[in-house]
Formats: sequence, C-alpha cells, structure tokens
Amino acid sequence: MNLSSLVKSFKEERQLPISPRPYINHSVEFKKSYTPVERAKMLEKVGLNVFFFPAEMITGCDFLSDSGTTTMTNKQWAALHLGDESYGSNRGYFELIKVIRETFGEEFFNNPEKGKSNAFLFHQGRPCEDALFTALGRLGEGQIIPSNGHFDTTAANIEINKIKAVNLFSKELTDEKSTSHFKGNMDTEKLKKLLKTDQKKIPVVYMTLTNNTGGGQPASLANIREVAEIVHSYKLPFFIDACRFAENAWFIKTYEKEYKNKSILQIVRKIFSYCDGITISFKKDGLVNMGGGLFIRNDGYFMKKYPSLPGGILDYQIVKEGHPTYGGMSGRDIMALAEGLKTIVNEDYLTYRIGQVTRFGQAMIDNKIPVISPIGGHAVYLDINKFYKGTKMKPEDFGGISLTALLLSLYGHRACELGYFAFGSYDQKTKIETHPDVNFVRFAVPRLRYEDQDLLSAVAAVKALHEKRDLIPKIEVAYGRELTLRHFKARFAFKA
Repeated sequence: MNLSSLVKSFKEERQLPISPRPYINHSVEFKKSYTPVERAKMLEKVGLNVFFFPAEMITGCDFLSDSGTTTMTNKQWAALHLGDESYGSNRGYFELIKVIRETFGEEFFNNPEKGKSNAFLFHQGRPCEDALFTALGRLGEGQIIPSNGHFDTTAANIEINKIKAVNLFSKELTDEKSTSHFKGNMDTEKLKKLLKTDQKKIPVVYMTLTNNTGGGQPASLANIREVAEIVHSYKLPFFIDACRFAENAWFIKTYEKEYKNKSILQIVRKIFSYCDGITISFKKDGLVNMGGGLFIRNDGYFMKKYPSLPGGILDYQIVKEGHPTYGGMSGRDIMALAEGLKTIVNEDYLTYRIGQVTRFGQAMIDNKIPVISPIGGHAVYLDINKFYKGTKMKPEDFGGISLTALLLSLYGHRACELGYFAFGSYDQKTKIETHPDVNFVRFAVPRLRYEDQDLLSAVAAVKALHEKRDLIPKIEVAYGRELTLRHFKARFAFKA
C-alpha cells in the first residue's frame, strides 16, 4: 500500500483540537520589563487615560486598537523596498488601481487620465470621512445620516459638519437570548420609518462593516442587500464604511448558506455591488500601518444626485493631503497596501484570524466573564454593566475606566473603554450626563501579532479583576467631562 492510499484509509474527518497557524514568525521584538508599581506611577501621571500611557511600558497585550497595529507579511516588507516616492504618478499608484478594481469592483476607480476622479487616497480613514462629510455639510444644515452604528470618530466627523449621526442598531444586539451571527445588522424597520418622515434630510445612508460600535458584530449580505434596496427606492446613495470588509465577508461565507461555496473575493465583490460609495481605513483590513480611501461608484446614486461634489472632494484632497496619486501616503505604504489587499481575502488567513479572536472570547465566557456573544471578528467586547452587576458601581462612576486602569497597571494589558464615557456626553449647564445604548470595554486584537498564550494571559488578568470587582474603585473625571471626543483627551482619578 502506498502512502496516498494509506492516508485515504484514515476516515477520521474531524480536525485535531489544535491546528498549526497558517503563518510563521518572521521576526520578534523583546519587551522591556516594568513592574506594576512603575506602570501605576506612569498611569497616575497621565491621569489614568490609557491613550497617553507609553506603549513601550506595556508588558502584556496592547488591545487599544486593531488599527495600524498589524504585523505585516514578508511580501509586504519586500514591497516596501519597491516603493516609488515620486510626487506624481508613482509606480505603486497604478498597482493599487488594479488591486482596488479587483477587490471592490471596476466601477470604483475610473481611469485617472480621463480626469473624472471617483477614487481618493488619504493617509487614513478619518480624513476620508472628513472629506465626504465636509462636502455633504455644505449642502445645508439639519441633515441626518443613519447607520447600523457610527464609530466615535465617524460620528464626530459627521456632527462637526452640523449633521446628526443616528444609530439604528439591530434588535438582536441587545437581545440576550438571540444567537444571531449578524447582530451588526441595521434595523430596517427603523430605517423605513426614518426615511418616510425625514427623506429630504438624509443625504446618504451609511453602514459599517463590521459594526465596531455594536460589539464588532458582522452584518449579513441579506441585510446589506435589503438596506440598499430600501435606500435606493428613495433614489438616495448608500455608503459602506468598509474597514473590516474581509472579516465581514468571512462571516457571510460561514453563516449564510447561500454563500458557503463562494470565495471570499466573490463575496466581497457582491457586498460592494450594492453600494454607491466606500470609505475605508486600510489600517484594518488593508493589513498596513497607514492608509485610507474614499471610492465612489461611477454610475451610482451619489454621482447622479451630487455630480459636483467629487470635484470639491478632489480639491479638498489636494489641499489637505497632496497629489491625488499618493494622497498623503508614502510610496512605500502604497506598495505594502497593494500586497496587503491580496492577502486579506485569503480564506486560510481569515479562518485563523477570526478563530483566534473567537477562542479569546470563548475563554472569557468559560471564565464567567460577560462578553458580547457570538464573538465578532476583530475584538472581544466586555459588557461593563454585567461585569459590575451586584456591586455599588453606578453608570456615572464609569467602571469601564476603572477596569482599564487596573488591568494596565496591575497586569500590563491595555484595553479601551467604549461605553458610557467614550460615547456619552455631559451638559455643563444642566449637569446632566447622557449615556449611550452600549457600555463596553473593547479588547481589539491586532492582526498577526499575538499568539493564543498572550490572549489567554489577558483572560486570566480580567478574571482576577472580575473576582474582586467589589473592590474596584469608582472614577471621578478630573478634566474633560464636557469635551467632544472626550475619551481621547480626559483625565481621571480614583475616588477615595
């Protein structure tokens, strides 16, 4: 019997409990050693705001963000050396055109030589949003932009242009009994009602993939299609915030039977066939440390409704970022991005990536730590209200801030509060604090950066704090309670 026949004779089809990673380490960096007391002193110095804590002193995992924190592949590092830093029409720009068309669709990148721009490069996602919402804001005040869940800086970019950002979270997101894998969907009934009453106030409808504010949950292709059909029935444009488009496509392939035999790239193309425009931070599913883009379908509702706006966006890009062929990015970054977009649709990569985050979340659940379930694609979201259930911690005590401070000082892991403080607001005149619908601490997992052992050490740390949650002190806001985007700027102290 030859080896091939022997292998076929083993009919055990189940995978082993532990499988090897689909990649190997290319290089490593050793951390410096810091004690809990040293970290505590530094954290007090920066007012318990984890954003200001020096990353070099993090001895555990840095879960602050999955944006721009990717460990790049060897092909991307090689691509950096091919970067062309010419001011106009660098080599990488034309390579990126091909990859964008292959990934999102031919309609999202016109031939630049014809002078009809519909693709705009930026150094990251926020200026993409700024360019779009600044252009829309000039159409007049009193506008509304609904979404399945605007992230903090997206909402800020909208509201700074005197437009109201409205979240239409799915009912499943807050339903503890729901086992839906698509809690990131938009509530289409609410969308219909809003369009019926405020159609003239809505310049675009927006959808975030995956839903970062809503627990990192994906949206189904059925929901994306339904939203597009509803929006287009009013002849309005439909935009996608596509930061984690490939991860969302993996969930569609895995949990929507209709697409189980489709490739990730086929699903991605299907997703974007329904929208009229895309904003994206390539620092997530571009697998790069810097980059962003705004892409408008050349025959879509946005172009038809606002034919003059792309020209204004082009001027904005040139003034704020640079020539359209580099848009605030270095030639090196553009080459790395072109390579990263090829990697991100690799199913083996996505299966491991999302599987690792799922194992991390399941370990939290196994240790009776309350997290949003099912686990999303890029992060584990700890439910702060449930974490402190039965204690004296109140909403105005901002227990999420306390938790992140202790987790960092005691155990060296940095997480991010995305709840009552980050998404809330304070009126100085009335002294009233307004709380949002969600109250999470997010553990965003950087791509290709950590191994399971690292994540499990964070689980052990959170478990230790959960067991002593009665002893976790309340927070007072020393500075910045009334500010916009206050979680980036505020300072805190523990109440005595």
